[in-house]
Amino acid sequence: MQSEPETLPDTEYRGLIGLLPAAARPFALLARLDRPIGWWLLFWPCTWGVALAGGAVQNWELIFWLLLGSIAMRGAGCVYNDIVDRDLDKQVERTRSRPLTSGAVSLKAAWAWLGVLCLIGLVVWLQLGMTAKLMALASLALVAAYPFMKRITWWPQAWLGMVFSWGALVGWLAVAPEFSSAMLLLYAGSIFWVIGYDTIYALQDREDDALVGIRSSALRLGDNVRFGVLVFYGLALASWAGAFWIMRPQALGLAALIPIGLHLAWQVGTLKSGDGEDALNKFRSNRFAGFLMFLACLVLGQAG
Repeated sequence: MQSEPETLPDTEYRGLIGLLPAAARPFALLARLDRPIGWWLLFWPCTWGVALAGGAVQNWELIFWLLLGSIAMRGAGCVYNDIVDRDLDKQVERTRSRPLTSGAVSLKAAWAWLGVLCLIGLVVWLQLGMTAKLMALASLALVAAYPFMKRITWWPQAWLGMVFSWGALVGWLAVAPEFSSAMLLLYAGSIFWVIGYDTIYALQDREDDALVGIRSSALRLGDNVRFGVLVFYGLALASWAGAFWIMRPQALGLAALIPIGLHLAWQVGTLKSGDGEDALNKFRSNRFAGFLMFLACLVLGQAG
């Protein structure tokens, strides 16, 4: 009889996942459905693109499709990541209990589950216009390469930033199928934001990562993590301010960024780099940061 999987501090296993049949739970855990923070962080940049392009109200149903796509494709990315990293995961305390590593899910079943999640993503992809479809397809190479980045660069967080921010481009082009400098600055700002919050997340694994040779920005920055996160968050805000100025060249438009700016400043100002629980809490607070940025894009997009 299969024992209950070990749960982690950032899991919500005892919630809805706990109501699933026992045989289904390992698959839910493999796709990180017990940890919704991941798909929220993938989803919010999608909404920013839709909102800043001025389509959040008129295309509200698109936002729901993008939410479904974010849940499915984040799950697919996690399954693929665990397939690639199954040997490394055995060497890290936080990841050795993952379903594929522990044997709760076989490699063959993991590939099948990956296919199911990709089919859901395909349904969402079919709802997009042609330009947005092509942009979404272009992300697949980045997604496929991501699990290998921690082996070859100290900055896998930068690659993750490109992947997790891609929805800003897709969301924008789904509403306004033309490239613009504001869209690119929105995307660049999201990349810096992801680097910042994923550096905070990586603080939890610094000791294990150093032992097994996994590279991360948290290790690269050493004792300068707080300053590094401050720089990345500052670059994010500067990029977003540039995008907002292009859309509406008025100081009042930039004021929409004040709430998220204050929130990011709170993260940096109160971050305890040696406290894994604090790092996790700060990381998870970016779900709220994403919502604040959505509100800023919504206000500016509708005003324009």
